[in-house]
Order: sequence, then structure tokens, then C-alpha cells
Amino acid sequence: MPGRSFFFAEKRRPVQEIMDLIKNRYVDDVQMESLTDTAIQAMLSKLDPHSVFIPADELQAVNEDLAGKFFGIGIEFNIFNDTLNVISVLKDGPGYKAGLVIGDKFLKIDDTPVAGNQKDADDFRKLLRGERGTNVTVTYLRGSQKKQVVITRDAIPLVSVDASYMINKETGYIRLNKFSTVTYREFMEALEPLKKAGLQKLILDLRGNGGGVLDQATEIADEFLDGDKLITYTEGKHVEKKEYRCRRTGQFEKGTLVVLADEGTASASEILIGALQDWDRATIIGRRSFGKGLVQEQFDLSDKSALRLTVARYYTPLGRSIQRDYKNGGKAYYDEITNRYHDTTAVFFDSVKNNTGKSYKTRSGKVVYAKGGIAPDYFIPPDTTGYNKNTALMYSKNVLSGFAYNFYLQNQALIKSFKSPPVFIAGFNLSEDDWKRFTEAAAKDSVYFSIVSAKEKLNLTNQIKSAIARQVWGNEGYFEVMNTSDDAFKKALAIMETK
Repeated sequence: MPGRSFFFAEKRRPVQEIMDLIKNRYVDDVQMESLTDTAIQAMLSKLDPHSVFIPADELQAVNEDLAGKFFGIGIEFNIFNDTLNVISVLKDGPGYKAGLVIGDKFLKIDDTPVAGNQKDADDFRKLLRGERGTNVTVTYLRGSQKKQVVITRDAIPLVSVDASYMINKETGYIRLNKFSTVTYREFMEALEPLKKAGLQKLILDLRGNGGGVLDQATEIADEFLDGDKLITYTEGKHVEKKEYRCRRTGQFEKGTLVVLADEGTASASEILIGALQDWDRATIIGRRSFGKGLVQEQFDLSDKSALRLTVARYYTPLGRSIQRDYKNGGKAYYDEITNRYHDTTAVFFDSVKNNTGKSYKTRSGKVVYAKGGIAPDYFIPPDTTGYNKNTALMYSKNVLSGFAYNFYLQNQALIKSFKSPPVFIAGFNLSEDDWKRFTEAAAKDSVYFSIVSAKEKLNLTNQIKSAIARQVWGNEGYFEVMNTSDDAFKKALAIMETK
């Protein structure tokens, strides 16, 4: 049984005996590695939902995400009509240097046909990625002209900062999507120009940020908290208590700070907002966070797989553990997040306080609770307008993004005449003819918008507008447009006007 040394000990255990019996006596051939992986996963399911086994073929992607980079050619693509279309090219990346542009359609990657191949995006991604310095030959179509180019793979950043911009003369916005090993550096690189532009108030958007590297979150917390304040501490049965405290003068200790959070805000993100809430440093707007208060350590195994094992719990400065209950198993644990959307209390009430755990008081007298995540100071219900099977089908078939992409290709001169996202926001709107073309394009994929409410139509047209902006200004353009109709964002601005 190769590569699973932790099963072996001086005294043979029943699990080892059973695996050997299956290997040597079972009636049919068995993929022992797959069977062993299943056994490991079954063992871990008896622990907690965040202790996980990472198979060797998945480990590289996991490590790349934490490292904040991978090796490839520096393009984003989407698959429309079974064809890989280039929708973005990283400036100064390998693809950019090789002359690729938005709108190119790949025919072959090395000797593998792409167009009409029926492969999914992950298959194409694996073909394009590889070791640094290796070459990949791409055959593509630009208009009606067939071209071929050899591209040398290089480091491609997986950025943590989706967007950073000034909303007005004194208010800035930064959105973080994860905490990788380079997130703190990226955050500081985003903060510096905002400060030079006159930053006095900041909206930090952590919605959907599932966490990552703990010390990156504590480093960012240090920029907001003064003195030697406690940020968090960790402790476990086999891990001594470790405190993370402020160590330096932060770059934004005094300005007004609002943090946007939701049920996708987890782990390292919760460490950050927990510290800010406990010290009365920030106003939290949105919805209750995920509720993950466990710390994992990754152990590499002999066959290039890995075990990510929970070794400690982390606590907020007041001593709160915000971990949700997982006694009913992993499925119930994750279903609880989905169920929040169907909970009338969560959707319709102005505030949701998690008062099932022990209560604590901040210096200002605010009551906060342990267990179940971090409750916001101001609750914003999820906008479920138009979220139904029809819109789910629209996203699965890339209908909206495909329309925005083709609209951009057909109207590049018009769209590029808008020199910045604010100018685009003020000056560009989809016409009724554009809406008609969108519904016709959707109908070709069996997605029908013949009857929609005014609010759903407004939501969809803003998403299309945001997707068009992404083609020109990347994620920053996308979020700058989307934020104009975002309830949590608007609430943050309203609160800041009173401070």
C-alpha cells in the first residue's frame, strides 16, 4: 500500500490488515490508492469539517492559491459555444508579450484540439499551466486569420486585491478575496495610493473571502489597531498558546473604517473582523460571517498528497471562539450556510444577533457573542431578486458573460471612449435594443427573460454593464460598477456620512 506511511506501526492495526486483505484476497482488481484515500477521508469525517485530506493531483492548485501565484501564460478565458475565448490578457505577462489579445479563439494547445473539444475549463487550464520556463504552442483564430505562437510560461500572480479606488475625495474602497502569503504586501500597495489621494474613510470589503494564511490577517489588523493590542490568540491540546499582538504604528489607525462581511467571510477574515469589532475599531455591515474558529496545519505526505489537520482554535481579543457547532457532521455544517438564505429571520429582519453563545462586552458596552460566526453591527439581507432556476441556468451557461464579451468586441471604440470607470458609470447605459438582444441571446440557450420584474431587469442590466467594464478595467472596473447598486456598499457610505 504505497505512500501511506502513517497507517503503519510496529503493531498491525485492523485498518492495515483490512487493506492488505482487500489487496491480496478480493475477488476483483481494486484501485488501492483510491480506496486508501476514501479510508482517510472517512477517518477525517469523524473529526471536524476543516480537517481534510488533499490528494496529490489537487495539492498543486491548493498550494498555488496560498502562495498567490502559479506558472502559466497570463490569460483569462471563458468557453462560449465549445470554443476557448480569451477574455483578458495580463499586461506584461507571457501571453501579452506573445501578442495575444481579447477576442482570440484557441484552436489547439500544443497538439490537443480545443475548439469543439467538449472539455471543461479545468482541462484547458491544466494544458496551459506548467513549469516555469517551459513552452506551450498555441494555435488560435483572430477574426478569420489563423495564427500560431510559442509562449514561455512564467509566474502569474493570483492577486488578493480585487479592487482599490477612491469613491470620493476622502473615502476609499479595498476588496480582498483571500489571504495568501502575499496579501499583506498587496494590501499595503493598494492602501498607499489611496492615502496619497486623501484617504480619511475606508470601506474594506471581505465578502466571500474564505480566509487563508492567518498571519497575513493579523498583519493587516496591525495597520488598523494602535498600541500593543491583542489581535488574536491560538491554543490547542498539542499547541501552546500563542498571542498575536500589534507591533508597530499602523497606517490607518485613526480614520473611519467600515467592513463588509457575509456568510462567505471565514477563517482569517473572521480573525480580522473579530479583532476590529472587539476593539470597537470598525463598523461591520452585511450578514453573519461563516463561523470558522479552527486553525489548520498542513502536513505533506510521502506520495505528494497532504493532510490539513486542525491543531488549534483561535480566539478574538475578548476570548470569543466563533466556531459553529459541527456535531451533526459535515453536510449539516455546510447546509447551515445555505439554509440562512431560506430563513425568514435572516432575510427580513433588520438585525441578526448570534446570541446562542457566551456574551462579551466591548469597551464601548457593545454586546458580542461567541459561537456561530460574527454578527454584523448593521444587517443587510441577501438580495434574492431574480435568483431562480432560470438565472442559475444563465450563469451555468455563461449567457450573461458571453453577451457582455461579444458586446465589448462589437463596440470597442464606444466603450474605450470612456476613460475611467466613473465616466463609464455616468455615461453608459444599455438601450432597450441591447436588452432585446440579450434576451434573444439567452433564449438560444433556453434561458428566458420574456417576463421579468423591473427590479430583476435593473439587476441584470447592471451585471451586464459591470461585465463590460471588466473587459476594459479588469476586476476593479467590475466592482466599481457593481457597487453603485450594492445595498451594503450604499449603507456603508450612509454611515460614513454621519461620522
